[in-house]
Amino acid sequence: MTIAHRAAGDRKGGRAYGTRTQHVPAARGSDRRPGKGAFLAVAAVFMLFLAASSAPSPLYVIYQQQWHFAAWALTVVFALYVFGLLTTLLTVGGLSDHLGRRPVLAAAIALEVVALVLFLVAGNVFVLSAARVLQGIATGAATTTLSAMLVDLEPSRGRAGVVTSIAPLSGLALGALGSGALVQFAPSPTRLIYALLLAGMTAAAVIVALTPETSPRRPGAVASLRPRVAMPAHLRADLVPLVPAGIAAWALAGIYLSLGPSVAAQLLGLDSHLIGGVVVTLLAGTGAVAISLLRSRPASSLLAPSSALLGLGTLTSLAGVTQDLAWLAAVGTVVSGIGFGASVLATFGTLARVAKPHERGAVFAMANVINYLGNSVPSVLGGIAVTNIGLRPAAEISALTIVVIASSAFVLRLNQVRAKRHEVMVPQSVPCN
Repeated sequence: MTIAHRAAGDRKGGRAYGTRTQHVPAARGSDRRPGKGAFLAVAAVFMLFLAASSAPSPLYVIYQQQWHFAAWALTVVFALYVFGLLTTLLTVGGLSDHLGRRPVLAAAIALEVVALVLFLVAGNVFVLSAARVLQGIATGAATTTLSAMLVDLEPSRGRAGVVTSIAPLSGLALGALGSGALVQFAPSPTRLIYALLLAGMTAAAVIVALTPETSPRRPGAVASLRPRVAMPAHLRADLVPLVPAGIAAWALAGIYLSLGPSVAAQLLGLDSHLIGGVVVTLLAGTGAVAISLLRSRPASSLLAPSSALLGLGTLTSLAGVTQDLAWLAAVGTVVSGIGFGASVLATFGTLARVAKPHERGAVFAMANVINYLGNSVPSVLGGIAVTNIGLRPAAEISALTIVVIASSAFVLRLNQVRAKRHEVMVPQSVPCN
């Protein structure tokens, strides 16, 4: 979820959303910037990290069958990934500005390799949990650095912003779909995907080694580790509808990633493990397509429609689950996916517009905190609910809660628009002489 990994480049400031990065020459002592190939290679590494993060989702059902742990433990495993990711975003997000991009990326790749090895040998939920925490830390360090590096390498104006918005959702979709396909059709379902990802990380290490450094070393590395979040007073009115919109979008993504495959298998009777990947892909992949199609639209025009689509899609999916209609649940997921992608654009586009350059790092850190808490807390609560009241009631309650939150974002945005129109239409009183 990406989610920092939902960063996008600021076209005017040459910065990456969620990072404290300034545009610098690609290599020390060189005025020549690496070409398009380097940009595309770094974008591929970005997608690889997010693909690795979603690859375990179709396997959760198998792990649960083999190791016989409760549903709440499954969602705690998911939340541990978010905890590791969020902690890293808040502390290591600006480290590459001081140490350089390549050292931080190399460390992230090494940590991801350790996590994948743990996945490969995991035989119980405790090893799985350790792997997810390490993976969250590695993904947080990598995606903030990759976002900054894409801006450094940007071959055309504004392109990095589009890539850093699309790559995370595309990676999530491809990772889940590829993992589901391997689980269904290939041997050793809980091993092969991680072996392939290890090979991919080896290729990523080679790419990083061959890509010129794009950020010179500068002092302040230790000080940059201090978490920075902020909500300046002049931004509060704009942030009011963004908070529930972000929570609704990423809560939905968290539920799909953690419980989606179980809902498809147990409630809709879709026994194919490939479906577990398709469920995630429908949501995240549609979100990526929506970002690509809507990227030129003003962010302010997307917030209300995205919230409405999130609510409508979730209700449609819920109707499909309650009526045992898989096709209807799929249609609802696609509609929700459009709202998901539009919400990402609306949130980060609005923050980029209203936050001042010196505020953006702290403001985007705050936005990531809100979104990732929205991503993890509902998943854990949903898992606890599954254990206590069953999967179907828990899914219904989760869906209705997301609908309520999305509806509140829609209403708050409409009220905000009406208030601004009223300010324009009603002239201020002029004192009489």
